[in-house]
Amino acid sequence: MNIQLEKPLCVFDLETTGLNISKDRIVQIAILKIHPSGKKEELNLLINPEMNISDSNSAIHGVTNEMVKDSPTFKDAGSEIVAFIGTSDLAGYNSNKFDIPVLAEEFLRADIEFDLSTKDCVDIQNIFHKMEQRTLVAAYKFYCSKELTNAHDAMADTVATWEVFEKQLEQYDNLKPKIDFLADFSRNSVHKNIDFAGRLAINENNEAIYNFGKHKGKTIKEISVSEPGYYGWMLEADFPRYTKKILLQEMEKIKAKKKEENQQDFNSKLSQLQNKFKG
Repeated sequence: MNIQLEKPLCVFDLETTGLNISKDRIVQIAILKIHPSGKKEELNLLINPEMNISDSNSAIHGVTNEMVKDSPTFKDAGSEIVAFIGTSDLAGYNSNKFDIPVLAEEFLRADIEFDLSTKDCVDIQNIFHKMEQRTLVAAYKFYCSKELTNAHDAMADTVATWEVFEKQLEQYDNLKPKIDFLADFSRNSVHKNIDFAGRLAINENNEAIYNFGKHKGKTIKEISVSEPGYYGWMLEADFPRYTKKILLQEMEKIKAKKKEENQQDFNSKLSQLQNKFKG
């Protein structure tokens, strides 16, 4: 094994009802768990999305409404998924942009507590694009010299992603085999995202910023003053639940900081008055 693992790594892939992070649901989740010892475990579940799977999407991943009608919902399967992942870091193909945001949405929708922010997340697609600019099928052929004949089956894609990852670590001497380095290298943004959809980030001054739209690069704090309605608009608009959760947390930090500063200012003025009357 070419990678140095301090804790398990879960390579995973999702098949879904569509590509809308906020609204579409998981129909299959496949996870390949690699332990520091090299031991591997697999979890492969069909999920009842509680919504229709269109014929066009079924044609892509092969999962039909009939196949999942008796499968557990994500709320029912969530505890098993959380237990299987445990303390593992995460890796996937285009996972930072899609799979992880969708997974975060499902956990929030099901009211299942699972802190994804504590995990290093390696996006193998971003490593691939930085090195070779290809698709998963091409990556599998390029790195592994094999044809991915059953692409879009979640477990086949997951196993292929792991094999590509191993070959990348063999081929590129500048790729350090450490998860924290690879997570940083595979990040597809100048700033470090604090939500998985990449709408919010941390700048070089360690300040929370908007990472999209007309206020891209501006701090959440400054926009809360110059355009306070922007925050409310985001909470009402079609953004992922996890993005809204992080935005709420950042706003609470801003409010707490402002309260602390006001208290310090009050204490300072009170102290000045007391000193004045004492004099």
